[in-house]
Amino acid sequence: MEVESRDGMEKTHTKSKNTWEDFFKDKTHGGHRYSSEEFLFMEAKEKLFHLDGGKTLLDFGCGSAELLAYYALEYEQLVGVDFSLSMLGEASKRIRERKCNNIDLVLADHKTIWENLDSTFDRITAAGVIQYLTFQEIDEFIVKSSEHLNKDGKIVFFDILDPRLYPLWKLGLFAPNAGLLKALYRIGCDFQTSILATLRKRPRNIYGFAHNPYKIQKIARRHDFEMRYVQSMYYEYKYHAIIFRT
Repeated sequence: MEVESRDGMEKTHTKSKNTWEDFFKDKTHGGHRYSSEEFLFMEAKEKLFHLDGGKTLLDFGCGSAELLAYYALEYEQLVGVDFSLSMLGEASKRIRERKCNNIDLVLADHKTIWENLDSTFDRITAAGVIQYLTFQEIDEFIVKSSEHLNKDGKIVFFDILDPRLYPLWKLGLFAPNAGLLKALYRIGCDFQTSILATLRKRPRNIYGFAHNPYKIQKIARRHDFEMRYVQSMYYEYKYHAIIFRT
């Protein structure tokens, strides 16, 4: 499986202006809660339920194709996009091992993805990616997606940080041994991490922005889409945004 790129793409990513891109550029795994194939199968099954059909799919931020390889069993043609060469290298290996001949890989980020596409899709999805974009970038992503979306198509953003639940998760309140002392300990650790991050001019955490679902819904409606959101089954502090034409 060859990874497509355009002139200058490698140069674009050798000196990233985005701290999160710097963090993920050399990673080879998508950061799922568990790396077992059993868990990945169940996570993909949940996401396929929300994708709800279609024949062609674009997966932005596909990472090492841990979910994309399972999507390939349900779709005729798929395109996986990621800005990380190391991730796409692992994705290529997985695709070869699974003999997923219906997947193409493209090297691009949220700004360059659209110039690397020459087709439209029934489903455009991104898992664990949207929290690294600002609301303005999400707006632009939806606009561009609409130009590459087939009739009755859907845009589905998976695993967005929920600002109402994410702070509780950081406090450890969803953990089996949750308690006041553990919460206070995590508050102290989080404070220390925030101070160090500020001094080093880095984000306070690597999880990204916690986006209110109603703000994303407002953006979707601005472009004649409707949106509903559902709680993630496997990440208690995340939700999925399912966007479709009204």
